[in-house]
Amino acid sequence: MPPGPVARVILHLDMDAFYAAVEVREAPSLAGRPLIIGHRGRRGVVSTCSYEARKFGVHSAMPSVTAERLCPQAVWLPGRMDLYVEVSEEIRRILDTVSPLVEPLSIDEAFLDLSGIASDLTRGVEIARDLKDRIRATQRLTASCGVAPNKFLAKVASDLEKPDGLVVIPLAAVEARLWPLPVGRLWGVGPKTEARLLGAGLRTIRDIAASDEATLAARVGAELASHLKALARGEDDRPVESERAAKSISEERTYGVDLRDPDAIDRALLERAEGVGRELRRLGLVGRTVHLKVRAGDFTTWTRARTLSEPTDLAEEIVRVARELFAERIALGRQGVRLLGVGISGLGSEGAGQGALFADEAAEKVRRLARAADAVRERFGEQAVQRARLLQRGHGEKDEGDAEASSLPSVD
Repeated sequence: MPPGPVARVILHLDMDAFYAAVEVREAPSLAGRPLIIGHRGRRGVVSTCSYEARKFGVHSAMPSVTAERLCPQAVWLPGRMDLYVEVSEEIRRILDTVSPLVEPLSIDEAFLDLSGIASDLTRGVEIARDLKDRIRATQRLTASCGVAPNKFLAKVASDLEKPDGLVVIPLAAVEARLWPLPVGRLWGVGPKTEARLLGAGLRTIRDIAASDEATLAARVGAELASHLKALARGEDDRPVESERAAKSISEERTYGVDLRDPDAIDRALLERAEGVGRELRRLGLVGRTVHLKVRAGDFTTWTRARTLSEPTDLAEEIVRVARELFAERIALGRQGVRLLGVGISGLGSEGAGQGALFADEAAEKVRRLARAADAVRERFGEQAVQRARLLQRGHGEKDEGDAEASSLPSVD
């Protein structure tokens, strides 16, 4: 019996093994072979992998040495973020033709609110099927979709029959489809919370639904207990937010060989600041508070921040503050730099708010040059324009198999 009318129809779309699938599309000879996107080596991690590699137990965020042991026959590729972003933007344009309310969660997944477009979940499934067909026809990629009356159930549904899945979970099916799943599938349950729940004998979502809330609260706190009980009942009233304002932009990299040469560290700071500034300009944003993250070889980690007198989108200003923070507030001792990150928060639209009384002509000149370089890179690729300073590679800065974290800017 088809599900009846519902107040909301939410669709969650998740591209299947996105990075790996794009690489197979570009090189069909890779089809059917275990493929890992990431960097090999003792400090590398798996970014994603094909389903053929997952059969051997490989998964994202796994140390590369573990993945190599589990699947020694895998093909490894370092990844091409520029290409993945380009494909993601093309998919986003398709999503925008389906609903005006699209909430991207990451480069390869998004929520769509179909309320008012689809009269019920049955119609929502038809729209999801058409969307999957359009992505397959135009991008030669597959996506898994979940359709439900809220975001949580739609997200769970999209993951149940991957790859190329399409699952609907009406409220009437919560007991059959949701309750048998492990407690770790509930939003808000991380490794520590999961351990506490398992320690209390709560292993499935059914166990959470049947538990006494006061007893549950004694384990995880009253607020989280209430949240988990609601999710276990299939309740989630959060709206799909089409314009989620960015709170910060950051870029970091983990090095296979600890950076010890001060000149190499300084170039790394500039490279991270350059990426952040470029992303700010791409989004039409400026930021006010510069953040620095440093992790030493012994895993000691520092995070430091300083607020600018005027917001900026220029790498020159960002790296100036990052250098000051590093010199004044980081005590490496005899350690090298294992991870280095630069970020900026306090974001706002370019030109908004109270500006300086007199324009800084030098800064404006630098900004014009930066935008010109952005345009050249957009047309001819990332390597078309580079700072001379960044062409000078020092000892310990090899990229071959050393990078653990992508240097693509992250937006939160």
